[in-house]
Amino acid sequence: VISLTTNNLLWLLEPLQKKFRGDFYIPKAAQRELVTKPLETKKFKFEALQILQYINKGVLKIIDNQEIRKKTFHLLDLANNSFKAQVHHINILHFAEVETLSTAIYLQSSAVVVDERTCRILIEKPKDLVRILNAKLHTEVSVNKNNIIEFQKETRNINIIRSVELVTVAYELGLLDQYIAKISNPKKTLLESVLWGVKLNGCAVSQQEIDQIVKLEIK
Repeated sequence: VISLTTNNLLWLLEPLQKKFRGDFYIPKAAQRELVTKPLETKKFKFEALQILQYINKGVLKIIDNQEIRKKTFHLLDLANNSFKAQVHHINILHFAEVETLSTAIYLQSSAVVVDERTCRILIEKPKDLVRILNAKLHTEVSVNKNNIIEFQKETRNINIIRSVELVTVAYELGLLDQYIAKISNPKKTLLESVLWGVKLNGCAVSQQEIDQIVKLEIK
């Protein structure tokens, strides 16, 4: 949501919702992070107002119940007690992103949009996360394998996508055609611009991935 908002692309959610006849849900904790807290700031207040507009329109639906919160605390405990540097556990996930995963499990969602790298790697390739933490902290990181196995079991049916995939689908559907300009390689320029836009505003995607997407889409 943040990467789309900062690139003036949040409006894409509505036509995507209609095209695929689905719904976009965000949990209560995400609403606090996206709207409630930013409204108390000067820097992010306008972004919060834009997001609030789509909540009020029902494009972004808020969900909150005891079952989701219970699952969230369980997953958060597993994740943040899975890795240890010396004698200290490493808090790798935050409540809002874990509540998003719990909401997806509760709703049996077809996909979860997560731009943060750590959350996605923990679900898909936890061994890679050990290597990343070792390099980042410059110390040996120990792993609670039982917690990792349990976390993966809980999240095994979650399909992770990112805002970069959302904007690529929007490009394929022609939703971004209004931005095609009379310049050299207009479609390639458009696609690169939105892919790099979401990358530079929080989406964990590599330059190599962007190059691959552009190569596949521009023929």
